[in-house]
Amino acid sequence: MASAFTLSIYPWVYSAQYQSDGSWQENYIEKPHRTPEQEAALPADERDRLLAQRNSFAELPLVNYTTQYGLGCFEGLKAFPQSDGTLKLFRPHENGVRMQRSMEGLMMPAFPADLFTAAVREVVARNYRLGFYPRYEAQWEQDGFLTAGSVYVRPFSYAEPGIGLNLSKEPWVVVITTPVGSYFDSDLPAKAITTDKVRATRGGTGWIKCDANYVTPILVKKQMEAEGYMEAIFLDAREQKYVEEGSSCNIFFYLQDGTLVTPQLRDTILPGINRKSILTLAQDKGVRTEERDITIDEALEQSREVFVTGTAAGVAYLQSITHRGRTAVFNNGAVGELTRDLLLTLKGIQYGSVEDRHGWMVPIAD
Repeated sequence: MASAFTLSIYPWVYSAQYQSDGSWQENYIEKPHRTPEQEAALPADERDRLLAQRNSFAELPLVNYTTQYGLGCFEGLKAFPQSDGTLKLFRPHENGVRMQRSMEGLMMPAFPADLFTAAVREVVARNYRLGFYPRYEAQWEQDGFLTAGSVYVRPFSYAEPGIGLNLSKEPWVVVITTPVGSYFDSDLPAKAITTDKVRATRGGTGWIKCDANYVTPILVKKQMEAEGYMEAIFLDAREQKYVEEGSSCNIFFYLQDGTLVTPQLRDTILPGINRKSILTLAQDKGVRTEERDITIDEALEQSREVFVTGTAAGVAYLQSITHRGRTAVFNNGAVGELTRDLLLTLKGIQYGSVEDRHGWMVPIAD
């Protein structure tokens, strides 16, 4: 199984730069490569040199508003192998809409969602035709696709040259793809702990998938992993009372009264695509859902199951949460029935073993 976020960029990449007339100058670029089989057989140092060439973009300036100030945004989505040998993307237009809004929030020209979807489909399709994609394996079905591979798609914005404090007026949008596997470290128990660090403040950029938003979560998550926790949970900045997000994922609480609660979207919470999808799937199953403020005390006292969602995480259960020395264990530390049902349904839709009733899966080619 591929490990999460390997920097094994596939050969075809996409680049588009905003033009003064309001258009986007698009380019599909074929980076140096051999066949997948030939690359796999290369000595490690030779393969590393080849991959380094694919991660080099001479046309992109080193010193700019993105590298100097974090003035940029990105997306993450996946293409999933199907049993018939094809690939399908999961809700790519939703990611396109979110990236368009992120760029608008950063006061730069916004990449249109339709252009985003077309570019993502085409760059994945071009790599597919070269053979750069994970093949469907029947054994994945045995664990509900928990160990299945997929193609990770990373679109991101990149500013024009600049060193003073300023806005990006002529940004690029770049799309690269890599193989990806399971996100969370399987060697760590599914435990979470709250942090008093702040991810986002009211009136800020917490709702944008903005580069700068990830600095604090990365630092906190690595600190908590070193202490034996899989995930860190952020509370609100004002009172340190209400649950907001995990380090890179939305969070859900299945309460004793049968209600599935996730924090209400505000400008401090990222509107996750999987978050939105899980709410729909839960409602399909007759589960009452609520998007509202939830205190950490209510979460600890009333939850029977807790899980997080995200493009990378999918659906991942939490066996416990520790808050200020107090630990609550959910469902005796095992994955809960609803969590597992939602996980298997979502994965099944993505890999084609469960009916796609909502039309979420998009083929890479018509």
